Amino acid sequence: MKQRLLTFPSLSLLRLKSTCSVLGKAARPAATFALTFALLLPNLLFINSAAVAASPSTELAPDFTLKSKESGNIRLSEQRGNIVLVNFWASWCGPCREELPAMEALYQEYADLGFEILAVNVDDEASKADVLLNDIEVSFPVLYDTQGEVSKLYDVNAMPTTVIVDRDGNQRLLHMGYRSGDEKKYEKAIKLLMRE
Repeated sequence: MKQRLLTFPSLSLLRLKSTCSVLGKAARPAATFALTFALLLPNLLFINSAAVAASPSTELAPDFTLKSKESGNIRLSEQRGNIVLVNFWASWCGPCREELPAMEALYQEYADLGFEILAVNVDDEASKADVLLNDIEVSFPVLYDTQGEVSKLYDVNAMPTTVIVDRDGNQRLLHMGYRSGDEKKYEKAIKLLMRE
């Protein structure tokens, strides 16, 4: 039976494992730390990238209904047939403020092609979001999750968090955080979903 190794630059888990047994009890804590670090490093680097792309999924995005700024309640499942970008944001979040104009540009570009943005504000008071929206105008629906129920439903733990839902209601992309240029990743995903 051939044994497969997880390799890192000049480091293999097999080599670390054998080092632990050869060095004896005194050196085992250091070798164990090195082994643990080697295993966790790729995960830490992945988490730092703040982006997680899901492969095509048959898992439906959790449905929700929230009050909107302009037009009563909006329900996610009523958007079936459209590609929907659900963006969780807060007025106190600097990256969210930077991202909103980029979202507006995407919306202007693709709204006529079956694309919708639902911007879910997570502030405990809708008025906090409204103050920010006086400075940054957007034409897509802004929804208020003042009780945090939808944020919990989507397990939001970073601001902003963006979810892209396909025409069938399946969650296809999850992106946590925002750096300038991330909107290009969203645009690429939107274009791919439009071709399906």
